[in-house]
Amino acid sequence: MSEYSSPTQFIDLVAQQKMIRPQLDAAIKRVLDHGQYIMGPEVKEFESQLRDFTGAKHALTCANGTDALTLVLMAWGIGSGDAVFVPSFTYVATAEAPAQLGATPFFVDVCDDNFNMDPTSFKQAIIDARQLGLKPAVVIPVDLFGQPADIDTLTEIAHAENIKVLVDGAQSFGAMSKGRRVGTMGDATTTSFFPAKPLGCYGDGGAVFTNIDEDAEVINSIRLHGKGSQKYDNVRIGLNSRLDTIQAAILIEKLKLFPQELSLRSAVAKHYSACLSSVCKVPIVSSDIQSAWAQYTIQPKNRHNLQSRLKDVGIPSVVYYPIALSEQIGYKHYPSVSSGVGKSQLLSKTVLSLPMHPYLEEADISRICSEVEKSSSK
Repeated sequence: MSEYSSPTQFIDLVAQQKMIRPQLDAAIKRVLDHGQYIMGPEVKEFESQLRDFTGAKHALTCANGTDALTLVLMAWGIGSGDAVFVPSFTYVATAEAPAQLGATPFFVDVCDDNFNMDPTSFKQAIIDARQLGLKPAVVIPVDLFGQPADIDTLTEIAHAENIKVLVDGAQSFGAMSKGRRVGTMGDATTTSFFPAKPLGCYGDGGAVFTNIDEDAEVINSIRLHGKGSQKYDNVRIGLNSRLDTIQAAILIEKLKLFPQELSLRSAVAKHYSACLSSVCKVPIVSSDIQSAWAQYTIQPKNRHNLQSRLKDVGIPSVVYYPIALSEQIGYKHYPSVSSGVGKSQLLSKTVLSLPMHPYLEEADISRICSEVEKSSSK
């Protein structure tokens, strides 16, 4: 049993809620008073704020991050015979979205220092897809754990081959690459407002960002059942994928705190890295990148021993992700790059995410680092 009476929180949503509970209560009350629970005024207001925050021309909210990916792929007409390149080391939603449309998720390896898609592996995967008779159609780089992928290199490769770029920013909303906010890169970007994300609501939610007017028009139609000029004029196959008005109202209040929380997350990550860089492999972030730090993920010498030690002293930790997508039962029949996904497989066996949230106290960070150091010395 730990000597600490209250264990450290892996993600602390309670601390944030205490800070803004009166504002949240008032925001929810306004929705209850006007009664426009679906596509109410708060949805439009939140979308306007998302455009202002990211610099994207269009921001369209939806029911969740997986739907956000699906909406874009549907708008682009992705389906049978199309290869959609996805990293093997990520959450299942990135491969699930193209698979459910009949397209072929094609697994690409990642870099072992930043966990994001490896451009060299992507190049080879394009060759492999064509040899299998597939049409290379879309690449979905995932900004894993909050750090933007090498979007410029990936986009250069993709556009040279007439491949569209869909940035999966489910974990990176708020991050920046070379002065650009996530939401303005690629041909479209998606994000998630799942509660554990850097900007999360109290349920499910997501959004799509694009600078292309025609895509925005089609995506707006698809999220509303394929709506045309009016509710009962359905001009295409669509989805029922809308952000609830109450969730939009909550996110408006949380967005006010978000810039400060991003700074606090960065400070936590810097503290971790300063303490742990000599005892284990820590995340590498280039000087022109600002991560949203959805997670702080290390590669310790012995994950099992470290996780057990942390549990014994009341410190939670999580393995994201214990099985590479290309090895999971529902997806292992899909193709992988011919050069292999060895780095993805290795990461699934070695990574461990430590507590990460804006309200993590310095004393807690120091205690966590101390326990990691003790484990690594054995």
